[in-house]
Amino acid sequence: MTSSTIVRSKILPLGIAGAIAALAIAGAGMSQTATAKPSPDKTAQAAQIALAKGQVDKAIQLAETLVAGNLREPAYRALLGHAYLKAGRFESAATSFNDAMKLGDNSSRTALGLALSNIAAGKPRDAVAILDDWRDAIPAADLGLALALSGETSRGVAILADALRAGDASAKVRQNLAYAYALDGRWRDARIMAAMDVPADQLDARLGSWAERAKPEDARLRIAGLINAPLRADPGQPTALALADNPPAEQLAAEQSGAVLAAKAPAPAPAAPAELPAAAPEAAANLAQYAPVGAPVAAPAPAPAERSFAATFAEAAPAPAAVPEVRPAMAYKVPAKAAPQRQPVRAVAVAPVAGGNHAVQLGSFSSPQGARRAWGIYAAKNPELRRFKMVVTPAKVRGRNFWRVAAAGFDNRSATGLCGTVKARGGVCFAYSTVRPAPLARPAAAPMMARAKAPAKAPVGPGLARRR
Repeated sequence: MTSSTIVRSKILPLGIAGAIAALAIAGAGMSQTATAKPSPDKTAQAAQIALAKGQVDKAIQLAETLVAGNLREPAYRALLGHAYLKAGRFESAATSFNDAMKLGDNSSRTALGLALSNIAAGKPRDAVAILDDWRDAIPAADLGLALALSGETSRGVAILADALRAGDASAKVRQNLAYAYALDGRWRDARIMAAMDVPADQLDARLGSWAERAKPEDARLRIAGLINAPLRADPGQPTALALADNPPAEQLAAEQSGAVLAAKAPAPAPAAPAELPAAAPEAAANLAQYAPVGAPVAAPAPAPAERSFAATFAEAAPAPAAVPEVRPAMAYKVPAKAAPQRQPVRAVAVAPVAGGNHAVQLGSFSSPQGARRAWGIYAAKNPELRRFKMVVTPAKVRGRNFWRVAAAGFDNRSATGLCGTVKARGGVCFAYSTVRPAPLARPAAAPMMARAKAPAKAPVGPGLARRR
């Protein structure tokens, strides 16, 4: 055996052993990397970035994964709703936005997204009701055009015209007003207003595109064109993401620790709202921010509810930021910048009770949409409400219609405890049983007894005469 053979025989086994060891180390590292899951915040940020880049299918996939792992988080469902909306899946978007608001999302951005989704899905009345409830928080440029798109063309024109007269002479307001004029059938006014920003050689094409989508049945086409979304069939939101009335028991066990619950901080939501862009197809717009309705306000008294929504939540929302001068656009822009996280809220641990027959009434409002919007405010201030079923019931008080909002699924003790927590935070509520008492049995009629006759007065005779 040569010396070189001896050297190879000694080195080769060592090389194999070293290679195996190296592969084992690398495999362990790869296994750890493969099993490590990104945090929800990172997934949400990745979905926002994908949506901002127009990668809607990727954004939907990320957002659906996010919601599947966090079924009770409203910010994730709102993000999924915006992804569905941008993808032209309007029915799925409406479901996601609706679920987000049930769980406590109280931003006007989500409300506007729900209104647009309802318009495209053929539910203009639902859209108008939402817009009416949020008219104090949605900027006039968006509110007016959204109302016009939902069929309330004269109201939309009036709101936009008032905004223009009040000094908001931005291109966005002018072009949205021109589009509202067209939807209202006022084509001469639409031409005059559109000509202020559209070059003369493009004006006829602009008006022609509006005319092609002016029919009432073209609502889906109008919304898709406005936000630059494709027209596609919508299979609906996956059933695995459906919002149940109560969370699963294992989730409650994971969130609950002794008598005190540390509520989970919600994921960051996009800071800027997805407001309605101006009614023109070729340029991008810088979108202003919405101002969400403030949550920490006094809750309504449970007595006959005659207060308006604004009176119930008396703390007015901060005024929305001024809309900068923008070029007309139809792009549905979703920024990737995240808003700061809210601080965790400590709350008394309560869980839904199987067969619970008690509820906690939180307030009463003049419309069902107002009651639902209030639920979002209550749930944001009292996160433990998200575990319970929202119940809205109509009532008539002195000839007026009201809708009462309550949380259901309690026993007597937990209902009283939660109501005490709500009151400790400055709210007003009352707990009550949802079981109606059985009607009192009417006693059987007793047999009629003959009425005794009063004895007849004895006649005064001579024998009873007073003696002298």
